[in-house]
Amino acid sequence: MAEFVIDADGHIMEDHKDIFSHIKGNFGEMNWHATWPMFDADGWQRGLSRKGKREDPDAEAWIRFQDEHGIDCAVLYPTSALAIGMIQLPAWASAIAQGYNDWLYERFISQSPRLKGVALLAPQDPKVAAAELRRCVKELGFNAGLLPSVTNNRLPLYGSPVFHEIYDEAQRLDVPLTVHGGVSQNLGLDRVASFLEAHMLEHPVGLFLQITNMMFQGIFQEFPKLRMAYLEAGAGWVPFMMDRMEEDYEKFAARLAPHLKDPPSKFFKSGNIFVTMEVEERTAPYIADLVRDDVIMWASDFPHERERDQFGGDLPHLYARKDLSDDFKRKMLYDNPVRFYRFSEGDIAAAQKAKGN
Repeated sequence: MAEFVIDADGHIMEDHKDIFSHIKGNFGEMNWHATWPMFDADGWQRGLSRKGKREDPDAEAWIRFQDEHGIDCAVLYPTSALAIGMIQLPAWASAIAQGYNDWLYERFISQSPRLKGVALLAPQDPKVAAAELRRCVKELGFNAGLLPSVTNNRLPLYGSPVFHEIYDEAQRLDVPLTVHGGVSQNLGLDRVASFLEAHMLEHPVGLFLQITNMMFQGIFQEFPKLRMAYLEAGAGWVPFMMDRMEEDYEKFAARLAPHLKDPPSKFFKSGNIFVTMEVEERTAPYIADLVRDDVIMWASDFPHERERDQFGGDLPHLYARKDLSDDFKRKMLYDNPVRFYRFSEGDIAAAQKAKGN
């Protein structure tokens, strides 16, 4: 069992007015009227909860949550900013990403070594996004970059060569990239009947689109050192998609993807494609055996969707599972996120020291 527990995917709740105050350049010299959303989600009633039952955590509250649930550090992802891919103007998207990243550093990451940063990247301008990834890693000490799973129709999917400079930069920096589900726009989900249905489908469908395009357009072949994580759709989809891709690779690759020299299973089993797993996923032992047991991580997803008290059962449930070995649980909670995010011994020691204080 892991003595040090890493939450590979937690979240912050954006303060849009505060984020805007961190934007630099021409946009930062203007006034923004907050009646208009900074990030346009999809029209569903996101953010509603019973009074007093959900949390909008600042850094102190995040640390308190960790202490209450036996977590040593957490990697923090956006909430409303997962909709950044829907912004039309590239310069505005890039400016918001920069403001968000500076805000995240100031309000969270600089407050404790137990809180780790992920750079929000605007795919509307890949050149600027690559530079922003470099800035966030070199100057702010962030551990990864985030590309939203859902983008507007002006943008190609992430298998396009226009994104190669982002992948090049990630390889040079030896930092991973993540594709994170978030909103339901532009996924063909307009006809579902409720937020429940939209939420259930938006995360996997967005990831399926991106990883399929990246696979058959040769991204994993072209960038063999690139570590990617596809987040917030569990892990059970991986064997299904691996087999599905393999089937169509055999049927069509010679004509339609002649540049892809190896079958998709090679890349799934390369150790460079990571996912997070829900603690109750019954297919976990099968996934670990069929794919790899060192690419699956644990994520709290705090403070999303559930009431605060409901998060407390996750780790006890995982610890109590008899169908998963203690070795696998340790990998999921510690070894795998360390390998993915490249946490150093110094990172771990600093988090341990901070927890001790």
